Amino acid sequence: MKKTWLLAFGFFSISITWALYNAFVPFFLDNFLKSTAVIGFMMTIDNYFALFLQPWIGSRSDRTDTRFGKRMPYLLIGMPLAALFSALIPLYTSLLTLILFMVLMNLSMSLYRSPTVALMPDITPDERRTKANGIINFLGGVGSILAFGAGSFLYKAHPSLPFLAASVITLICLFILIKSIKEKRDAIAYASPASASEKTSFSFKGEWNRPTIFLLAAVFFWFFSYQGVEALFTLYGKHHLGLEESDASFSLAFYSLMFVLTAIPAGWLGHRFGKKRIILIGVIGIALVFAAITFVETLLPLRLLLVAGGVCWALININSYPFVIGLGKEKSIGTRTGMYYLVSSLAAIASPPLMGNLIDMFDYSVLFYTAAGGMVIALVMLLGVNDKGLSAGSGTGALPAKSNVTS
Repeated sequence: MKKTWLLAFGFFSISITWALYNAFVPFFLDNFLKSTAVIGFMMTIDNYFALFLQPWIGSRSDRTDTRFGKRMPYLLIGMPLAALFSALIPLYTSLLTLILFMVLMNLSMSLYRSPTVALMPDITPDERRTKANGIINFLGGVGSILAFGAGSFLYKAHPSLPFLAASVITLICLFILIKSIKEKRDAIAYASPASASEKTSFSFKGEWNRPTIFLLAAVFFWFFSYQGVEALFTLYGKHHLGLEESDASFSLAFYSLMFVLTAIPAGWLGHRFGKKRIILIGVIGIALVFAAITFVETLLPLRLLLVAGGVCWALININSYPFVIGLGKEKSIGTRTGMYYLVSSLAAIASPPLMGNLIDMFDYSVLFYTAAGGMVIALVMLLGVNDKGLSAGSGTGALPAKSNVTS
């Protein structure tokens, strides 16, 4: 658990950077672009890199072997570059330089996101991964709270200050990871690739099975809803509810606060009662929250619903990644991490532009109707995941032996 808490600083840096990016970059783009659909499209740049790079890098990290380990080399390259380009984003002088800094920052983040996440199952026994994911997301949620809370005050002082702070935090987190995590010492069963072909091969062959397909479909639709809301919420608050930019971004802190407070209990609940059951409760709950927000016109009930939404999202998000990797083999953790991000990235690519187009066609009220509909489809897909034979208390998410899939 000590190693898990230390490893969580990697996810902390990712969370704080993305939260600031999603909260404030739309305002920078709003200075140049008048179409919400185009702004939504620009906010998906990271997901195009994630679509192509993260699955490949995740799989390649399974086959990497250096004196630093399998995952750490990607962190050593990606995190300093991400810190640099994050700091440059608010220093744009034109739309061209803004897009350039966005692209370079997103490219850098894609280099180390999958390896960072894959480190958790590498150093954590299978039966403890759901709890460990709760701890990691707890600290990640703390990063989001800092981004939406303290970041809002820094943004008022100067738009560059939140991004500069995130860059410094990223470098500090990298230092903590270098000092505390030694892969060849801490990994449960560190194994070097047996041959050159294993080092370079990249394939999802053997990783697809019926439960995995249905689960990844569910992941797609709940991320479709979540990513669209995350990317466009601050504009929704500004243009639909008439909130100040800082108030709109600060409202997301309530969502993140409850995610943080629920993260560790959500991991325990998934371990105790089964990941699928807890995810189902979260999907139903957040669908109701999104539907209810469409009737909200004032700040207080909005923030109360965001509190409920944060609880429900924790139930979903904490248990989904361990569920996905639990349906595969130990040697394919990096590959399955890439698959998870492949699907979530596809959702994030499709969602903001589509929701932005609907907003342009109708008005901002359609945002949460669409998000609620996506959650309903995710619920249907999740019901198609056959978890017969899973032990609710095991927390492994593994299929029975006759399925020819081991956890």
